[in-house]
Amino acid sequence: MRIAVIGTGRIGGTIGRAFARAGHDVVFGSRSPGDDSAAQDSGARVADIATALDGAEVVALALPGPAVDGLLDEHAGALAGRLILDCANRVGGPGPANSHDAIFSKVSGARYARVFNSLGAENLADPQFGDGPADMFFSAPEGDRAAVGQLIEAVGLRPVYLGDGQQEVVDGVLRLWFALVMGQHHSRHLAFRTLER
Repeated sequence: MRIAVIGTGRIGGTIGRAFARAGHDVVFGSRSPGDDSAAQDSGARVADIATALDGAEVVALALPGPAVDGLLDEHAGALAGRLILDCANRVGGPGPANSHDAIFSKVSGARYARVFNSLGAENLADPQFGDGPADMFFSAPEGDRAAVGQLIEAVGLRPVYLGDGQQEVVDGVLRLWFALVMGQHHSRHLAFRTLER
């Protein structure tokens, strides 16, 4: 897949490099396209945001939550019809942590997935716990379920599909992570695994 990862911080850098190492064509969209440190040795490229979006099949929004609106205002046309992975969190303010409503109000024909937002970056970089990977809960249209699951597996996590339109449920996992790590001072190396008989 041709993937634009918008954001070169800890979340964007980690998942983008993992996608590239799994064989995907990854371009990081950056405000500093001359700095290729996010790509490291992964084979990904770094470009300005417009160049990264050009031709992308999948767009991962991995920038700070408050910056999403400005990105949507500037690049809504380039995002039209794309599968958008909402990895950004709007925390500390009113309203939901996700950008679902903003994306659908500004981007024509968007396909929306809520994913890669509910665990700290440490767990995306090192997803193995004991004898297996941590789970990554996600929401996406049924038609995009397999593609998003493949990208989750590329990061080394186990995909757990919650259905379409379940971004608030995914954000509940985010709130649980924050309650344990920030509120109860557990290690940031904390993740979740579904057990089933």
